[in-house]
Amino acid sequence: MHSNHSDHDDSTDTTAAVEPTLQRLRDHPRPALVWTGVATVLFALEFGAVASLVSELWQALGFGVQSSGLVERANAIPTLTSRDLITNSGHFDGDRWVGTFAGLEPRTAWVLRVAIVYAYAVAVVGWCWVGYRRYRRHYRPAEWTPFDDIVDRLRRHRWGQFGMVVVFLFLVLAVFAPTLGTTTVDQNINNPFGHQIEYYDAETGSVESTTVGAANRQTQSRGIPDRNVGPLSYDQYGRYHPFGTLPSGKDLFTFLAAGARVSLVISLLAVGLASVIAVSFALLSAYYKGLVDLVFVIGSDSVMSLPQLLLLMLLSVLFSDTWIGQLYSGGILLALIYGATSWPFLWRALRGPALQVGDEEWIDAARSYGQRPITTMRRHMFPYVTGYLLVYGSMSLGGAIIAIAGLSFLGLGISPPTPEWGRAVDAGQQYVASQSWHISLIPGLLITLVVTGFNALGDGIRDAIDPQAESGSTDSQGAAVGGGA
Repeated sequence: MHSNHSDHDDSTDTTAAVEPTLQRLRDHPRPALVWTGVATVLFALEFGAVASLVSELWQALGFGVQSSGLVERANAIPTLTSRDLITNSGHFDGDRWVGTFAGLEPRTAWVLRVAIVYAYAVAVVGWCWVGYRRYRRHYRPAEWTPFDDIVDRLRRHRWGQFGMVVVFLFLVLAVFAPTLGTTTVDQNINNPFGHQIEYYDAETGSVESTTVGAANRQTQSRGIPDRNVGPLSYDQYGRYHPFGTLPSGKDLFTFLAAGARVSLVISLLAVGLASVIAVSFALLSAYYKGLVDLVFVIGSDSVMSLPQLLLLMLLSVLFSDTWIGQLYSGGILLALIYGATSWPFLWRALRGPALQVGDEEWIDAARSYGQRPITTMRRHMFPYVTGYLLVYGSMSLGGAIIAIAGLSFLGLGISPPTPEWGRAVDAGQQYVASQSWHISLIPGLLITLVVTGFNALGDGIRDAIDPQAESGSTDSQGAAVGGGA
């Protein structure tokens, strides 16, 4: 009887909370209509890129394994930032560039495409900010909420803003990787001998053709002057390389852009799984306490007593030949292992706030009223730990990226030829002190910058949510969460 009454109250409260907003929407429809119209235009301009990301996630989860052409069909959908619209692939015929966008040289065409991609991303962020401002001004029933203070404090937090910029650049690189690369992954990495390119031969004065694989063999970076293609340079086939080439002759920037998407997908899956486990266990510990909490304490201590990196190495090798080890080049297996072994770090960070709210009088009142435990945890306890989850979750993403890169550096984790940042560092470690220094240094700097960015963003969110927090204790918890691997 109590349960049915509780469900009825839930639906009644939800309706009562939404009705004022709907009434304001009916009274002032213009701001919402304009904002929705802009959203439609922005989405239509990049539907192909969104479809590409969704299809890759679909395949990563194992649902699209039988549809081998799913990603290719999604990439073929024309968009504003399409490679076919602003192409940098072409050749010099002795007089001018042929095949590139508007006859521009490849470097200029590529820079233009990158600028348009990031301009579009900035427009999307601006659209989200305008939407929040319009909702706050026209449709929100309350004149003020605590979230307003959080946003205002974050706008003044320079270190957090630095993290936001770095994370933004990384996310755009990952989402638009097929567009931002100077060439395609299929042509540069997966099947170089299955694609032809044309180039101008100065000796014969004519345009010749060869396979991408054969051209890569002549543009390898091996640490000596006549075997090196450094950053911001062209090779002898007229191909522009912003970050230079790998020892295999493949374009490093394209490799890193595709690797950013791989790292993002795996990190999100791993941290998402760890977050679900950690939040569930923290709420159960705080609600039931006693024996339930003791079981989770013992379980977390048992998992944390084992070296996480060693577990990742052993389990990834043990299950590499199974069907799940074949999904997303082993990325799904890596995400599951990381999530299943890193939840104690998140759980320990969330357990304290959950226990604190679990001792409040309204939780006892809800229990005595007969409200279902899952409803109490969802409505009255979970919102309280959400802010802490954002802080430590963002830091955990940095830890996941380091763990994935570390395994790839050791030759484990993501199986070749799928690009991953750690593999690039490994490929260039023997050339660090040579003219091919860029192979290891650039991906190493990117890993450091991205991880620092996620940590800075976590610091900013923490200080915005709780400006009175003791930085020392929180930083030590954040370090444990972010560096669990």
